[in-house]
Amino acid sequence: MEAKTKILYEALPFIVMVIMEGWTIGLTIFAKTAISNGMSPFVFIVYTNALATIILFPCSFLSQQEDRKERPPFTFSLFMLFLFLGFTGITMTQSFLFLGLSYSSPILVCAMGHLIATFNFLLSLILRKTELNLRRPGVQVQVIGIFVSIMGAVVAEFFKGPLVRPSSHHLRHTKQLLVFSSTPEFWLLGGVLLVAASFSVSISNLVQKESFKQYPEPVKVLSYSSLVGTILSAIVSCIVERDINAWKLRRSKDLILIVLTAVVGGVIRPNIQIWFTRMKGPLYVSLFKPFV
Repeated sequence: MEAKTKILYEALPFIVMVIMEGWTIGLTIFAKTAISNGMSPFVFIVYTNALATIILFPCSFLSQQEDRKERPPFTFSLFMLFLFLGFTGITMTQSFLFLGLSYSSPILVCAMGHLIATFNFLLSLILRKTELNLRRPGVQVQVIGIFVSIMGAVVAEFFKGPLVRPSSHHLRHTKQLLVFSSTPEFWLLGGVLLVAASFSVSISNLVQKESFKQYPEPVKVLSYSSLVGTILSAIVSCIVERDINAWKLRRSKDLILIVLTAVVGGVIRPNIQIWFTRMKGPLYVSLFKPFV
């Protein structure tokens, strides 16, 4: 019985993480298609995060009601943490991510996502939370992984292979069922934006850890940061998107994509990552980036 429980303890998180990464790949491809067919990436960000916030807040207040008296006070410093977390984790990250996706491809998004672990390690060194002792085998593996991820990102950025999609002019005038790539004129810009998105994720990871220390209720932290990120993203979108028609959803597929992205990417995925990080350790979730 104990052996079966141990196998389930090891296998269940693995299976769930692989499924979640598969969902992420699929949603990224559909998001690329929707953006290529006319949807504004900034409007997409606002709608998905607004819906995720609406779902998260009732869940956060329903959870842990029995510990209400022991909850830490909501201070100004905690508010500033949530503000910075929403800005870096949602507004900056998703703006760079979906704008970079519009200029590149889901494959490049996956490749640049490998840099998150590299930025996490470098930031921990800069902030002196990790000691660089090259005599330790674990540190040696991390350093080798950094070089491999950087070289992989460079190769993905500059080696695109032959064009297999129609020209950008053709893409702008036809509706594609599934769009996997853009033409190369903006590919470099897309890669730079995706690198910036990975760096923003690394910063938000550090801020999120500090937020959990001061306010150990993950669902509430996600809810508050999602609300702040939605408001900031709406401000950015109103500045960038002056055309009121850009806010109209012209296809039912776009609405379905927004709902799925909000539920999977904004609600289910963050909670699963927090759960498995507590269950298996801080590095477990990052191990699944090669699946993306």
